[in-house]
Amino acid sequence: MSRSQAARTAALTVAALTSTLLAAPASAAEPADTVRIHDIQGTTRVSPLAGEQVSQVSGVVTGVRTYGSRGFWMQDTAPDGDPATSEGLFVFTGSVPRVAVGDLVQVSGTVTEYRPGGNSSGNQTLTQISRPQVTVVSSGNPLPAPVTLDSASVPEAYAPQGDPAAGGSIEGLELRPQAYALDLYESLEGMDVRIRDARVVGPSTRYAELWVTVRPEQNPSARGGTVYGGYDEQNSGRLKVESLTPLSQEPFPTANTGDVLAGATTGPLDYEQYGGYHVVARELGEVEDRGLERERTRAQRRGELAVATYNVENLHPGNDQEKFDRLARGVVENLASPDILALEEIQDDNGPVNDEVVSADATLAKFTEAIAAAGGPRYEWRAVDPVDDADGGQPGGNIRNVFLFNPERVSFVDRPGGGATTAVGVERERGRAVLTHSPARVAPNDTAWEDSRKPLAGEFRFRGRTVIVVANHFASKGGDQSLHAAVQPPNRSSEVQRTAQARVVNHFVRQVLAVERKANVVVLGDINDFEFSATTRELTAGGALRSAVLSLPEEERYTYVYDGNAQVLDQTLVSPGVGRFDYDIVHVNAEFADQASDHDPQVIRFRP
Repeated sequence: MSRSQAARTAALTVAALTSTLLAAPASAAEPADTVRIHDIQGTTRVSPLAGEQVSQVSGVVTGVRTYGSRGFWMQDTAPDGDPATSEGLFVFTGSVPRVAVGDLVQVSGTVTEYRPGGNSSGNQTLTQISRPQVTVVSSGNPLPAPVTLDSASVPEAYAPQGDPAAGGSIEGLELRPQAYALDLYESLEGMDVRIRDARVVGPSTRYAELWVTVRPEQNPSARGGTVYGGYDEQNSGRLKVESLTPLSQEPFPTANTGDVLAGATTGPLDYEQYGGYHVVARELGEVEDRGLERERTRAQRRGELAVATYNVENLHPGNDQEKFDRLARGVVENLASPDILALEEIQDDNGPVNDEVVSADATLAKFTEAIAAAGGPRYEWRAVDPVDDADGGQPGGNIRNVFLFNPERVSFVDRPGGGATTAVGVERERGRAVLTHSPARVAPNDTAWEDSRKPLAGEFRFRGRTVIVVANHFASKGGDQSLHAAVQPPNRSSEVQRTAQARVVNHFVRQVLAVERKANVVVLGDINDFEFSATTRELTAGGALRSAVLSLPEEERYTYVYDGNAQVLDQTLVSPGVGRFDYDIVHVNAEFADQASDHDPQVIRFRP
């Protein structure tokens, strides 16, 4: 069951209990004033008949959902010719429908607008008939020809600007399916669509879904994905594909980015909370494996310092050993055993058990042992335990940032006194900028870090030079409206906290540079924002830092894949004192169905 299916089922439980299905034959004759599907759908996103009772709405069943949000899709066989009005509709039954594909049915019930995720989600609505009475007129009827979705039919522009008088909503706007992809998809809501030989741009998941593009020319990545290059480059060809067949009857295919969903994939076009418009495949193509391989970065040379960052996704001792081993092999084989490794999402010693435990020594001991067993160095670690339940993340997990370092290559400068609420400062020592405490946290009591991970600062020595590293895990994007939201452009409310966090980190770096203009400072981690975002602009304000991501070609700028968009969430930034560098995002997770983490790590090599 997908997340949106479960949500819709819960939201309409009362309607489900009152639904009835009648399977008695009936006359196909219709009164002249009979309401048709396109009358219900109308020319905007909200039905002109919402809340009203309709009778004997006719259509051919094109898909039956027997799990999750149970119901069926039907499509009119007599379209009105208006490209803005859909001829398809979902009928929510709440119980297993007693209809089959090819049945000609007449449905009476209430026209409703269901908003997946609730009103606070900001999602668009799905027009449907609830509390239905269904009459099967005949069976074995041919289905309407599906609409083909491809570069010729799907507009390059993604969404219209919302109506300012309606708070930016697009729900009351007349649909322009030839101008905007979101309008086209809405004009096909509930109708049979078809895609052919589509490239996979988001790997298959445990929710039995994958993402493809029907416009392969849009911002292709170097490895077969689609790069999210800006707020006006949403990539209109992205579509999620699910299967109508329950997993208990047929497993969903495994696919990585760059594979091809070959042949025809056909089914109703639906809308849900996670991903928006998607094809619910009655006929699913076959996945052609294009052989995507995990990347390996080169090893650092003798005079180079290698600093890496890796979000290890809620790592704790309760995870199975395989996760530890896979992450460890990634550090050794794919990241080439960097000298310094900043980790995000290290949980405490009993993981999500919500008690007073905050130490992560057992987690780190298990991970560093796994790295050594994989042939890597015997890393040491430094961290500052958080205040219990103060840093957000999974309840009870107490995630934090941690430094691992190879003592054979680099030394850590321990300066005691840096507790959970102690702010690190900067002092001058023999002309160098040094930290007052190491390891320590950057402005941990600032309101910017409320219910969020505090940055960890550490002072390192490499070949006689001081390097200050700041590991970060900024506030998540939770609460932001989706790209397919009813408000366009969507509201990015979470950005407020991240820009405040970026301002704090930028101020700290400026403190270091005020003491030593050419200090070597590396700021890195899960920034949870794009290289073109306001967050990044705050981090780099005044020239204190520059983002290493911008040194890569645009087709290689991504560390995460979300809704079919390959995008930057993790970043590495350096101070002006770090001159030439070699930067690499090592793609080992985000593009693959089988992941050790949902983030790709990255590494920067330079000579301090």
